[in-house]
Amino acid sequence: MAAAVWWYFFCKLTELLDTVFFILRKKTNQVSYLHLYHHTLMPICAWIGAKFLPGGHGTLLGVINSFIHIIMYMYYLITSMGPQYQKYLWWKKYLTAMQMVQFCIIAVHNIQVLFRTCDYPKCINFLLGFQAIYFFYLFGSFYVKTYILPKKVKESSNGKIKSN
Repeated sequence: MAAAVWWYFFCKLTELLDTVFFILRKKTNQVSYLHLYHHTLMPICAWIGAKFLPGGHGTLLGVINSFIHIIMYMYYLITSMGPQYQKYLWWKKYLTAMQMVQFCIIAVHNIQVLFRTCDYPKCINFLLGFQAIYFFYLFGSFYVKTYILPKKVKESSNGKIKSN
């Protein structure tokens, strides 16, 4: 398990390249607070896990997160294949929803240990649970801004004549 945790840490470091590629492609609009916070904090947390707690309760976070990232990078692969594949990318909002479900599972998994006897450090469980809730908030705000509000604006403008 310790080797798997070190590989998880290595993956979090390579994911920092997302930010580098966004900047090199001059897509700075994609370098949001959510992006920077997530891609800065995750390598730090993964290093702490790899260095001090390479196994046990906290590893569920890495397993779930790795599964989500496999799906996410599959999405990125399809987007990079060209405009003829755009019709296969209808599921982006569901990917964001899956990330939000991930944070709910991680929050419950970590917070419940605060009320049980467990040798895993309670301060780490608290921090992981708090971060999961904060990530849920950040991703939830992104979801609303990206998928719900534009739909409401579109619905409210249908059938109405705009006057100047």
